[in-house]
Amino acid sequence: MTRLLYHHRTQAHDGQWVHIVEIQRALRRAGHEVVDVSLIGDAEAAGAKGDEAAQPSWKRRFWGAVAAITPGIVYELLELAYNVVAERRLARAVRAHRPDFLYERYALNTWAGVKVAKRFEIPILLEVNSPIADEKKSHGRIFLHGLSKRLESRILAGATRVLAVTDVLGQILIEEGADPAAVRVIPNGVDPRRFAPVGAAARRKTLERLGIAPDRVCVGFVGYFRPWHGIDRAISLLAAEPDLRERAHLLLVGHGPAEDGLREQVRAAGLEKHVTWTGEASREEVPDYVGAMDVVLQPQVTAYASPLKLFEYLALGKAVVAPRQPNIEEVLVDDVDALLFDPKDEDAFRAAVRRLIVDASLRERLGAAAARKIEDEGRTWDDNARRIIEIFEECRAAPDPAPCGVR
Repeated sequence: MTRLLYHHRTQAHDGQWVHIVEIQRALRRAGHEVVDVSLIGDAEAAGAKGDEAAQPSWKRRFWGAVAAITPGIVYELLELAYNVVAERRLARAVRAHRPDFLYERYALNTWAGVKVAKRFEIPILLEVNSPIADEKKSHGRIFLHGLSKRLESRILAGATRVLAVTDVLGQILIEEGADPAAVRVIPNGVDPRRFAPVGAAARRKTLERLGIAPDRVCVGFVGYFRPWHGIDRAISLLAAEPDLRERAHLLLVGHGPAEDGLREQVRAAGLEKHVTWTGEASREEVPDYVGAMDVVLQPQVTAYASPLKLFEYLALGKAVVAPRQPNIEEVLVDDVDALLFDPKDEDAFRAAVRRLIVDASLRERLGAAAARKIEDEGRTWDDNARRIIEIFEECRAAPDPAPCGVR
């Protein structure tokens, strides 16, 4: 058995939380001891007791309100100040639990994990999901960008291993200061016990509950509606091609800032009867909704990301439409387990969706290959937990005179 401290600063109940909880659960299932060290401490309870334990607490609501009303530069100063609290908590946890290693989900301006790992001479595995400083700058949501970039480089260089979610991101992190020999890639995963192909009866039941005719090809999207997600392209396709409108129905699961514009687009095109909106869905509802879909859309993806829902789509055995770009091609093979399109060509997206709507045998072939991929390529959270432990064991076996190469 291995004992580790899992440090994170995440408060959101979203994809970040899913990743944290699923990795903790998987490590525990494998017999390892995970000690959650975080600002709110709910993820450990969720990992042990299930999703209900991770619903927003008064602490999460409080800190969410603070974040919403705090000026940006003040919030970034609070992030820097968090290191004082985090360092003390981590040091206490190291003394109390004597972990074999520290695992940290990287957060902007947070160097406490690397500092404590060096102080106590234990390895730190740093999970990185994006180049956060530059990502925030691109969205106009950072004030101390220069300082954050310098800190990010030092944190990356100080980690024993840097776990990137894609090869593309791994190369970016190397350019930002990570040791190339320290970078490993572990994409997102899925729990096949919760996301498994559903039968025809279950699909029909969900469609009937939603008021969608079961003989329609259900084309769907799940997520947070942002203007750049490209959902409008699917609406435009139905608006432009009456024959497809009679075959297909669009199911949109979620909400977001682009929703009002999308609803107006649907109204203007007279497609109200051809589009169903579910609103925000719980994690428990998502497998049923996706299970009812025949074609699932991933219209746009950040260039370095590993989309969580992509693995859920695959596990449920769905025909996926996604952009042909390097991070996606790390996972999908065009016309083998998905249809990929040139993201710069709007007609290519429409052609891929059209092809799947009219070709049932193609949908079945791609969906079956997608479901097989999860097991054949080890795309589960349990597989990711095993990889994490293997990377730690690799560190422990290293000949570096400092413990596991800690610098």
